[in-house]
Amino acid sequence: MIINIESEVEIDESMLADIQRALELAGEIYGVENSEVSVTLTNDQKIHELNLQYRGIDRPTDVLSFAFRDSDEPEIFSDADSDQPEILGDIIISIDRAKSQAEEFGHSIRREIVFLTVHGILHLLGYDHMEETDRLEMESEQKFMMERLGISREE
Repeated sequence: MIINIESEVEIDESMLADIQRALELAGEIYGVENSEVSVTLTNDQKIHELNLQYRGIDRPTDVLSFAFRDSDEPEIFSDADSDQPEILGDIIISIDRAKSQAEEFGHSIRREIVFLTVHGILHLLGYDHMEETDRLEMESEQKFMMERLGISREE
């Protein structure tokens, strides 16, 4: 796992450990322990630019996920016994948006950042929320992971 922190973003070490723990748990639960994921912590301005460029939506968002499996990149065949990690993709989280949502929802910034990490990794694993049944399934998985991480809404 690769965690990138853009220069204008301030985040403490315990939050980085929580992000890492969420990604490791996802690896264990979904059988992708030998995978690579990149997480970038950024601000509203940068995520706004990415949201416009890649989704055509002219506003900041809380999290973006770019799944390698769904990309236009050429398919890479790998030996299942290989030590080479499968590349799942990239997660970009706006710390600005996470802070404002934590305040809006009345819980900690820690809870919000971990939730956005969980949400992002589930997208990389193929979960979506466009249709109602898919949304309910993804919400159930998010709740399950947050419970396993020991992080409640009240935090």
